[in-house]
Amino acid sequence: MKHQQWRRLNGQLLQRSIVEEVRAAIAHEQQMGHSIKVCIGTDSQVKSRETAFATVIVFIRQGRGGFMYIRTSISTQPMTIKERMLQEVAMSVTTAYELSKVFTLYSVDMEVHADINTQPQFKSNDALKEAMGYIMGMGFAFKAKPAAFASSACADKMVQ
Repeated sequence: MKHQQWRRLNGQLLQRSIVEEVRAAIAHEQQMGHSIKVCIGTDSQVKSRETAFATVIVFIRQGRGGFMYIRTSISTQPMTIKERMLQEVAMSVTTAYELSKVFTLYSVDMEVHADINTQPQFKSNDALKEAMGYIMGMGFAFKAKPAAFASSACADKMVQ
């Protein structure tokens, strides 16, 4: 899988690691008196022989909007829909785990959002139990569709 560098919504590439960027963003937001929550999610789209992924870290300022960081990647490996859903979850969990010490240090609530439908008639539902077990087993709060806006709305718009 080929990952691109983390960037802001305006396309500006980050000049420091995502851990340092998130640490600075949280410190700034708390200094400004904002109450924040972070949601991490990934979405994907199959295009011909490639699957494009977008992972987002969404910061929500309670009552004051928000902002996000984005990283896209491309895979040429063929996947079933279940494998693709679980890959999305794995990418989100990896990002959440990488940042978890920062969230703990600054007492920031964080959720991992999975673009998986809770209704059994949808194909993505096949991965729901495994995804929920994986995310919660790592100690993270879990949200699925329709409450998983980080993956189903934010990341969805960033998949190329």
